[in-house]
Order: sequence, then structure tokens, then C-alpha cells
Amino acid sequence: MSLDFLLEIGTEEIPHWMIPGALAQLAKMDLFGAAPEVDATPRRLVVRAKGLPERTPDQEQVVKGPPVSAGEKAAAGFAKKQGVELSAMTKVGDYYELRKQVPGRAVLDLLAESLPQTILGLQWPKTMFWTGGKTGPRFIRPIRWIVALLGADVIPFAIAGVKSGSVTKGHRKLGSSSIAVTTVNYESELRKNFVILSSEERRRKIETEVGALGAKFDHELLETLTFITEYPTAIKGGFDPAYLALPAEVLTMVMRHHQKYFSVESEPGKLAPHFVAVMNTSGDPEGLVQRGNERVLKARFNDARFFFDVDQQKTLVDRVPDLAHVTFQAKLGSYLEKTNRVVTLVEELGGNAHARRAALLCKCDLPTEMVKEFTDLQGIVGGLYARHQGEPEEVARAIYDHYKPLSMEDSIPSTHEGQILALADKLDTLRGCFAIGLIPSGSKDPFALRRAAQGVVKILAEGGSALALELLLEVASTAQVQTVRPPSQSDTLVATGIVGGGLPLPDRQLKEFLLDRIKYYFREIRGYKYDEVNAVLASGCGTLADVEARLTALAAVRPTENFEPLAASFKRISNILKQAAFDPSTVLDDALFEEAAESDLHIEFERVRTMARGASYQKALEAVASLRPKVDTFFDTVLVNAKDERVRINRLTLLHNLLTEFSTIADFSEIVTSGDTK
Repeated sequence: MSLDFLLEIGTEEIPHWMIPGALAQLAKMDLFGAAPEVDATPRRLVVRAKGLPERTPDQEQVVKGPPVSAGEKAAAGFAKKQGVELSAMTKVGDYYELRKQVPGRAVLDLLAESLPQTILGLQWPKTMFWTGGKTGPRFIRPIRWIVALLGADVIPFAIAGVKSGSVTKGHRKLGSSSIAVTTVNYESELRKNFVILSSEERRRKIETEVGALGAKFDHELLETLTFITEYPTAIKGGFDPAYLALPAEVLTMVMRHHQKYFSVESEPGKLAPHFVAVMNTSGDPEGLVQRGNERVLKARFNDARFFFDVDQQKTLVDRVPDLAHVTFQAKLGSYLEKTNRVVTLVEELGGNAHARRAALLCKCDLPTEMVKEFTDLQGIVGGLYARHQGEPEEVARAIYDHYKPLSMEDSIPSTHEGQILALADKLDTLRGCFAIGLIPSGSKDPFALRRAAQGVVKILAEGGSALALELLLEVASTAQVQTVRPPSQSDTLVATGIVGGGLPLPDRQLKEFLLDRIKYYFREIRGYKYDEVNAVLASGCGTLADVEARLTALAAVRPTENFEPLAASFKRISNILKQAAFDPSTVLDDALFEEAAESDLHIEFERVRTMARGASYQKALEAVASLRPKVDTFFDTVLVNAKDERVRINRLTLLHNLLTEFSTIADFSEIVTSGDTK
């Protein structure tokens, strides 16, 4: 007999951004072969499944006993511990074994034992005690009720005094606070009480309704609203068109981030004096919610207009000295010092006059009233103010974009000046933090160094930069800066190695950190196979455009019949050379060839080397793959470790030349072939 399963963890409102992670964990629950289906609202995490067995099957368990050589006395002692007679033991090979019949158990009992651990074992960015002090259970929010059903039966357990049962709660304001449910009617009873359990249905409802009201689509806001509502309903409001004199980005930021409203456009790129809000209720027949939202938005817009007007009393360039009073990091100095370093880096990276001007002004919006109030607008405000104050468009756009990309999904800066500035800014942060030991570990990354490194990689890859990773790090390490920290703190600067020649050389950790981000980018974002990425990067990084060109060629040639067998041979060559501790200083002497196969391989090697030079990566790899028959014949007929030392060294030299010459595109020994066990 198969049974349906239902688990609902009822809580106070869970932060919306933590819910998907919790659902991903719950989706991995072991439900005795049944597939979990998960969903959530702000007040409940839900797992359902069909087809759970009533009992687990009886099983035969094999228990390994002592070795036969230990004698029957040891075997008898082992049997006694297992609760059986010696006669129940059998000899299998060199050991005694016991085969035990383990009876199955009721799944209801097993779930009653495991569910408390499953619930409290969920990993959250933060948790809280809500009962029992520091000895009590921890969860993201207080657990208020638990529904746990297997078929028609309640799965009995308790967490912090909250007992499982079959009673749930509806919408906080519109529904009943006590609803008896079964595994069959659970979702329909919630719907009657104004809870739409399906997050996908809530998402579609919001998207449809806000679209019908003319809202500009915003995927991130849609996701947020999906998980902060149980019964979402969209309404449209308006504001005084006079506010449209403010920059559209400021108005949109206020609506989106502070009020969670969708903006409305009268035409593409032009804001209309309206917004769309999403309520967590069934309707607003008297317009009370609409008018309340309009009042709140008006106050926020008034704040923004006041900040904008106050900020225009001082230009960005006049704010440069103010950066001395804004700390970047205690050991790395103020934002004025960071600005000086970024300006130097921009010059070293070949930035033009516009890029250097943007570097000087890019942090000058930090002391503005607008950014103090709306911190998410930093950079954007600087770009808007630069344009408003008559700076060249190239300067304004570079400032506006220089925090980009904020994620792997975000676009890179739209101009060359912006890309140079963004690289310099991120690279300065990375090299400075690594120099003082602020290296990300685990989930700790207070300066968002992973995001900065990902941004560097994305700009280098998608901006067509001619900067190689090694050159970039070299430029960063040699850029000289003038420090302006007060003399009273100069000792700290000397101790950290920052004064008298810029920041310390980026060490191997920073290079490896960036290489890890490069691997992630080409694997997870661009979709190349992990061993192909490893193979290409093992042959050198260079520019990321060149890395991608080699990856594209490698992926194209890999399916051909000769490639993977040749890769296996290259792996064999690499192992032979390592085991021989070969010194590559020897010059090949064809007079020492004793077998036709080694002479033939050498002739083919020279032919392919000539053909590959100057060819495209794909043509070069195809030529290399054509070596396979000669390499196979060599290994079939030639003994590399010949007794004659000169012959042996000559054969190793041939293999070394082969491996070295054709590993400039990719290290074929990194390719995982069908014969590999890893």
C-alpha cells in the first residue's frame, strides 16, 4: 500500500531571498524512493510526495567478522556480541561473516524520528533562538505550527514544544487561523483561505496583473514579490509629473528598492507618472491601499528631490578632497588614496584622458546626500551628476558603469573608458585586500572579492581586451601611487608595505584566485567541459579572447576519432617523462634512431609542426590529431627505456619535443579519456 506524505513547517515570515535555498535542500529529502515536491510562501515551507511505502522491506545484512586465522574462539566472541550462535557464522574467504535478517519498520515511525533533524538541519545564512535560550533549537524564524501527515495519520513529533498535527493556518488577515487538512484537500483548503501555495502560480498572477496595468517588467522584483506574498494582487497608483524632472534612475530606484513598486513607461525609456504595487491581499475596493502607497512614495520622492538639489551646490571635482574623510579600508586608507591608485592604474592600462578624468571623479558621489540615502545608486549618481554638471559624455558614462558587472548575468561597461576604469577599480580592491590578508574563505567575503574577480574576468573576456592575465597583474603590482594619509598613521602604511611604491606584488594566491574565477566563467557561463578548460589553461592563460579561441578549437576537434586516443598517448608521454625525471636540455640526434617507428614519428612530427605553425587553432589541432597512428606505432614497437643510455635519452627527448611543441594550445594530458578512472 502506498501513502501520500505532507510536511508543512509554519513560521513567522521568512526573508524572501532565503526561501529558494531552503527549498533546494528540502527537495533532497530521502522519502523512501518517493520524489519530493517542494513549495513555499513567506509563512510556510512545504514538502509533498506520493507513493511512500507503509513499511520498509525486510533486509539481509552482511556483517564482516574476525579473520579465520584468529580462530573459533574469536569468532564465538563476535557471534555472542551479535546475539547469535557460532553456528550462524560462515567462512567467506579469509574472514568469518554473519548474515542477519533485519526486519522492516513502519515508515511512520522512521519519519517521526528523522523529521525533527531534517527541519532543524536546514542551513540558513542566519538563524535565531526563539525559545529555550541558547540551549534551544535554532531556525530562521520561530516555528509556530507543523503539519506532518502520512496518509491519514499524523506523524508524531515536536520541536520546541510545537507538536505536529493536521491543522494549518490561512492568510494572516483574510484566512482562518485553524484549518484541518488532509493530504488530499490541503492545497484547496489553503486556497479557500486566501493562500496560493504554488510559487509559480503566484509568480504568473503577479506577472499577468502588473503587465495588464502597464508595468515595466523587472524579473528580480517579480521574484521578490513572489516570496513576500501569499495572495498577491496588483494595483496602479500615480504621482505628480513634476517629479519626472529628477533622473529616471533615481525615481526607479526609489520605487523598486525602497517601495517594491514596478515603474511604468509612457514609451520605451521614458517614465510615466505611475507605478504598480503588489498587495498581499485580495483587493482594494475603496482605494485605501493605493492612496497610502501614493503618500509614502511622495515623501520618498520629496527626499530624493531635496538631496538632488543640495548635491548640485558642489561639483564632483570639488568633492575630490572630501574623499579623504571616507574610509575605504582601515589598512588601505581612504577613498582619496584609492582614487589616486585607480588613476595610476588607469594610466598604466592605457586609459585615455576621458578614462583618467572618470577615474578621478568615480568615487565622488560617495559623500553626496543622494548616495548616503540611496546607497544602491553609487556610481549611477556619479554618472548622472557628471552629465548634469557638463562633464564629457565619455566621462559620465564611464562613471555610471564602473561598478559593472555586478554579477555574471549583468552586462559589462558599455564603453572602452568604462571597461578600463572598472578593471582598475576592481583590481585595486583585489590586490589591496590580498596584500593585507583579507582573502575570501568559505562564505566570508566582506569586500565582495569574488564578485570583483568575476567582474575582471567578464570584462576581459567580453570586452575584447588585449590584456593578458600576467600583464594585468604585472601592471597592477608596479603602479606607483602617492599616499596622502596623515603622518600620524604613516607607520601603519610602512608596516603593510603600501608607501614608497604602491601595494605589494600580488602573490600567487591572487593569481590562483583569478584563475579559479576564469575556470568558473568558461565552465559555468560559457559551457565548456571542465577538462577542456583545465587543458587550455594549463598551457597558459594569455588573453581571455585567446583562451576562448583555443577552447572553441579544442571542443570542435575533440569528437574526431584520433583526438582522444592521442590525448591518452600524451598523458602516457607526460607520465613517462615524470617517472624518468627527464632533463630537457638534450638535443635530439636522429643518428641514434634504431627503430623505423621512432624515425617515422620524428619525420611526421616535423611535418605536422611546420603545418601547425601559422594555422588556425582548429587546423593546428587537426594536424596534431593526425599524429595518432605514428604515436601508436611508436609505443607498440619501441622500448623507450632502452638499455643504451644514449638511445634512451634520445627517445625521451623525442617524446619531450612532441609534448612541448603541441602543448602550447592545450595540455592534452588534462583531457579525460575513456580509459581514465577519475
